[in-house]
Amino acid sequence: MNASPPNLSAVVFARVLRELASVVGASNVLTTADRLREYADPFTPQPSARSFEASAVVLPATVVEIREVLKLARAYRLALWPVSGGRNFAYGGGAPRLRGSVVLDLKRMNRIIEVDETLAYALVEPGVTYFDLYAHLRERGVKLWVDPAAAGWGSIVGNTLERGFGYTPYGDHAAHQCGMEVMLANGELIRTGMGAIEIGRTWQLYKAGFGPSYDTIFMQSNFGIVTKLGMWLMPRPDAYVIAHVKLPREADLEAAVETLRPLKLDETIRNHAVIEGAIRHAAGQSARRDWYGGKGPLPDSVVDQITARLDIGRWNVHFAIYGERGIVEAQLANAQRAFSRLPGARIELHRYASDAEPVGGAERNMAGIPSLSAFRMLDWVGGTGMHVDFSPICPFTGRDAMRQYSVAKARLAEYGFDYYGGFTAGTRHLHHIVATIFNRDDAKETEAAADLQRVLMSDARSEGYGVYRTHLATMDFAASQYDFNDGALLKMSETIKDALDPDGILAPGKSGIWPRAWRGRRGSV
Repeated sequence: MNASPPNLSAVVFARVLRELASVVGASNVLTTADRLREYADPFTPQPSARSFEASAVVLPATVVEIREVLKLARAYRLALWPVSGGRNFAYGGGAPRLRGSVVLDLKRMNRIIEVDETLAYALVEPGVTYFDLYAHLRERGVKLWVDPAAAGWGSIVGNTLERGFGYTPYGDHAAHQCGMEVMLANGELIRTGMGAIEIGRTWQLYKAGFGPSYDTIFMQSNFGIVTKLGMWLMPRPDAYVIAHVKLPREADLEAAVETLRPLKLDETIRNHAVIEGAIRHAAGQSARRDWYGGKGPLPDSVVDQITARLDIGRWNVHFAIYGERGIVEAQLANAQRAFSRLPGARIELHRYASDAEPVGGAERNMAGIPSLSAFRMLDWVGGTGMHVDFSPICPFTGRDAMRQYSVAKARLAEYGFDYYGGFTAGTRHLHHIVATIFNRDDAKETEAAADLQRVLMSDARSEGYGVYRTHLATMDFAASQYDFNDGALLKMSETIKDALDPDGILAPGKSGIWPRAWRGRRGSV
């Protein structure tokens, strides 16, 4: 039996579904169990996958249809959960935080509205994926690169709104967004920044506009539905080189971070470099059973065997340098000198001309080419492999990185998991992504993965670190960690929520932000 909206009878909900079908067409209102299963979170660490079930899915194709859906939602106090395709796996997929919400899937809105090669930007709708934009640029011979997320099938709009990142110099997707069109809960359509001028010609060129800037309040929030988004694109470089620095010892993480930071600050290295642990690297090309048949985390002796047989480091630094060939070589020489000072460091280089394409998935991402290689990791543990991510922000210092790694590794071992993780470099911070890979067929393992997330967050909070993103099941817990002045930030967010969406229809509980109508559900799963 499907989930039901928490505040509507079966008779009333049946009427709502008929009215929704009259807006978007009957084929675009999904209610059967097999179709709703596509929106269930496949990676949920909760013992019951039904914790975050939708009651139905509605797929509008235009802003006019969205407005009519919102009108019905306000009339019936129907909770909606907007998604841009629902591929946000490891953080919830397309599932709603409030069980019984109707998923509002915008994937039919998939137009690439504009690409300007001269000014290097695109304007897209929510249904456009990284694969879509990449193909569009290639087919037209446009000399611009998209910056793909780890999984190229994801929505550009969706990933940007979640503050996702990629691996080229344009890897901070939120920072390279410029201009939004947003529909508010009352059906009003707004354009941010210079788009607020009716005939504006600089909407995707200058973020601020006049007066307050609002783009960022629609990121990781439930304040509106983004229907168009501008994205800056990277001009295709004359040449580029991708480097892999292999460091032999576990303790080398601290030196790796200290070496990388000045190269990022002075822009010798401009892309989102990655410091990857050995197990994360191994999981991209093998399974755990290939190395070890025992229970619990891999012994260090086995990790040593992995590094030797795969010819990798205990830590592996991946970075790229882009530009005119002579400049690339000069900057590369600077980076090589820095890393060569680390005892035992080995540096592997792959040089590419402007139109050459790497073969491996990770290197392809650094060359602006989407892939799906990230999902190879799910084969690591056997059974129905799933993962859930713990994603704290780390100061860009070796001491902080080593501290976060050591605590996370110890906690994972306590719960029986391997440390599968690494750090992705901003300029002054690191994203520390720690994936708990578990077998969904094993109830105890699934429950342990769920419990572990809160423990990891508590460990991080005790050291002054917070996550930047989390799974549906831990959104309330994550929000509670931001507790300065008795949680003043969350209170302000809920004040804004109540002002913009007094009926509480848009994404109740998103990022721990609950509207007045549903505030009693905080903390429930």
